Amino acid sequence: MIIIGCILAILVGVTLGMIGSGGTILTVPILVYVMGVDPVLATTYSLFAIGITSLIGAGRGIIRKEADLPKVLTFGVPSLIVVFLTRSFILPLVPEVIHIGDLVFHQNVLLMILFSFVMIASSLSMIRSGKMTLKAPDEAVKTPIEVIALQGAMVGLVTGLVGAGGGFLIIPALINFYHLPMRKAVATSLIIITINSFFGVVGDLEKFPQFDWPLLLGYTGAAIFGIFIGFYFADKVSNKSLKVVFGYMILLVGCYILVKELL
Repeated sequence: MIIIGCILAILVGVTLGMIGSGGTILTVPILVYVMGVDPVLATTYSLFAIGITSLIGAGRGIIRKEADLPKVLTFGVPSLIVVFLTRSFILPLVPEVIHIGDLVFHQNVLLMILFSFVMIASSLSMIRSGKMTLKAPDEAVKTPIEVIALQGAMVGLVTGLVGAGGGFLIIPALINFYHLPMRKAVATSLIIITINSFFGVVGDLEKFPQFDWPLLLGYTGAAIFGIFIGFYFADKVSNKSLKVVFGYMILLVGCYILVKELL
C-alpha cells in the first residue's frame, strides 16, 4: 500500500505544479486510508510533505519573478500566525472523545468528518473556478486591510486544523483582493503554503519522535517528482479543464470519507 500511496503522491505533486492547488487536499486521505497513518499524525505529515513540495514551486516562482513577495507579507502573516496557534494550542485542547448531545465522536473521526467538509468545499470551489474565468477586479477597487487579514487568518485556520495547503482559498483571494493575474497568484500562493506548512510543523515538534521517516520521505519525494511533471505540462494542458476534473474527484473522495466516518 505504501507503493500505491507514493504513486498517488505523484498525482498530488502534478496538480500542485500545474494549478497551484487542489491535489494537496488529497494528502491526508491518502496517508490515512491508503498508507495507514493515524489521522492526527497524518495532518502533520501532510504539512511536512506539502511544505517541502511547495517550496520547490515557490523557488521556481521567485526565480522566474512570477511571485509577488510584498503580498506574501500582508496576506501571509495573519495566516501563519493562526496556523502556529492552531497547531500549538487549539488542537491539543481537543479531547480524545467528544460528546455532542447523545452522539459520541472519537477525535480522529471528528477530524476526518471536518476534513470531508473542507474537501467538499474545496471541490466546489475548483469546479466553479474551472467553469468560469477568474478576473481581477478593477484596480480602483481597494479591499480593506482587515478583510484581507481575515481571509488570511481563515486560510491559516483551515491549514492548521486539517493539514491542507489552502490553495483553493488563497488563489481566489489573491486574484479578487490583490488583483493579481493567475500565474502570479499561483506562484505567490505556493510561497504562502510553504510558510504556513513550516509553521504548522514547528507547532508539532513534539510529534517528531513518532514519525515514520521512510514512509514520510518516500511520500514527499514522490510528490516532488510529481510537481516537476506538473511544471512540464503546466503550459500544455488547459488548467480550467484540469480543475473541473480534479474538483469532481475531490468531491467524490470527500463524500466517501463523510459517509464512511458517519457510518
